[in-house]
Amino acid sequence: MTQIALIRHGSTAWNKEKRSQGQTDNPLDQEGREQAALLAARLAEEHWDAIYASDLQRASETARIIGERLGIQEIHLDPRLREMGGGQVEGTTEEERIAKWGSDWSSLDLGKEAPASGAARGTEMLEEILRQHPNARVLVVSHGAVLRNTLRALVPEQDISVKLSNTSITRMVHRDQTWHCELYNCNAHLERGKGTM
Repeated sequence: MTQIALIRHGSTAWNKEKRSQGQTDNPLDQEGREQAALLAARLAEEHWDAIYASDLQRASETARIIGERLGIQEIHLDPRLREMGGGQVEGTTEEERIAKWGSDWSSLDLGKEAPASGAARGTEMLEEILRQHPNARVLVVSHGAVLRNTLRALVPEQDISVKLSNTSITRMVHRDQTWHCELYNCNAHLERGKGTM
């Protein structure tokens, strides 16, 4: 049985400004680094065999902070784990989108990547990890929208209406030829760390 923990990156300045990031390559902010350190401490209580991450800074830096704590030096970076492309929407806030394209902006194309495309990238990546790491425990550090679309494709019965929090863990297991989601959007490590931040 292969176990995979899907992790959303730590926070960024654009997260706080509620700007659509898409594939814009933003770094973590200080809080994001602190979140990643708290997550790393939680993950250090368990054994993990490998770490994969999006090659965008906010995910790769989160992965490196985790890897340093776990003693895993090699981070496998892969562009298939990048966030969904946002097209013209990237860098804008909701207010700016409404001002520019109207209140139904989300129904317009605007060059955004289709959900099925993100799901296909994520699914291909997880299936590849499954082949390369049979019966292993693997961390995958990526982005909210691409992870939710991948989860929708692999575990259709899973409720993904709640957006993934920064550094949240979603645990997947592959057994009997089927993917199962055992934990969704858990950020208990942030609650535990509030006294130290």
